[in-house]
Amino acid sequence: MKRILVNGAGGFIGGHMVKRLKSEGHWVRAADIKRHEFSSLPADEFVQGDLSDQRLMASVVEGIDEIYQFAADMGGAGYIFTGEHDADVMHNSATINLNALHFGQKAGVKKIFYSSSACIYPEYNQLDPLNPKCSEKSAYPAAPDSEYGWEKLFSERLYLSYMRNYGMAVRVARFHNIFGPEGTWTGGKEKAPAAICRKIAEVEGGDEIEIWGDGEQTRSFLFIDECIEGVRRLMESEFTGPVNIGSEEMVSINQLAAMVMEIAGKRLSIRHISGPQGVRGRNSDNHLIAEKLNWKPTRSLRAGLEKTYRWIEEQVAVSRSANLVGNV
Repeated sequence: MKRILVNGAGGFIGGHMVKRLKSEGHWVRAADIKRHEFSSLPADEFVQGDLSDQRLMASVVEGIDEIYQFAADMGGAGYIFTGEHDADVMHNSATINLNALHFGQKAGVKKIFYSSSACIYPEYNQLDPLNPKCSEKSAYPAAPDSEYGWEKLFSERLYLSYMRNYGMAVRVARFHNIFGPEGTWTGGKEKAPAAICRKIAEVEGGDEIEIWGDGEQTRSFLFIDECIEGVRRLMESEFTGPVNIGSEEMVSINQLAAMVMEIAGKRLSIRHISGPQGVRGRNSDNHLIAEKLNWKPTRSLRAGLEKTYRWIEEQVAVSRSANLVGNV
């Protein structure tokens, strides 16, 4: 049994990781600025506080063997690509990573996982929606399309520097659009699958939903269970990374919406409006993870969307009922 700290446990991926680690029999300390919104986590301890605070980080890393560092100031395109949150995104996330490494190293933490992002990849390799280039070696010359991506790339180098200079065992993965139940689905920080599921679930009398851009921008989306499995395999391996953890099943946003409509049993039209979109095309390149970990995701996008849509449909129904009661 290891003593493991999960930073960002109040969030989507961190919450799922707490559950996985506990199911394996580990002792888990969870830490985040907020409690998990959708689940009562089975962590042995939950420390609520701001991980950019040095004193808090110094306390949560004590007695810990391994750290899973998911904590970050982030969100979907509506949060990341407007430019309105750039300073907070860079400052808050970088400070958390600096704290995790500095105090983790001083406390004798043996291994630390860092959740990077596909947003580190150069925009110039993602202009063609049908042929994006996202192999791990394509990250340089660097040219991310957002300050979020720049901070993630800086932090990758920070973690690898601590490995070289202090001998910490480090594992780095670049996530490609992770989705699933118990993730943010409304409020402005939700990502494309959750936003589309919500819009379609909310339609009652209307016949259309809105999508930013022309909908021909492409992405791949990885279901949360696959992400957790990939991270655990990486942590138990001898490979440092960085490595992509994502799906190679690329679809356009229009295709994603059509798939959700089919799951929902609704025939709706799409109204394309202006809005933040990010790069024109992105898809995970899984050659390296297959080579190093002898593993690849197996769940189809549709299978993941079916579970996600049903969960978001339930949240919409609960929210609608609460509003009706509040208006009585």
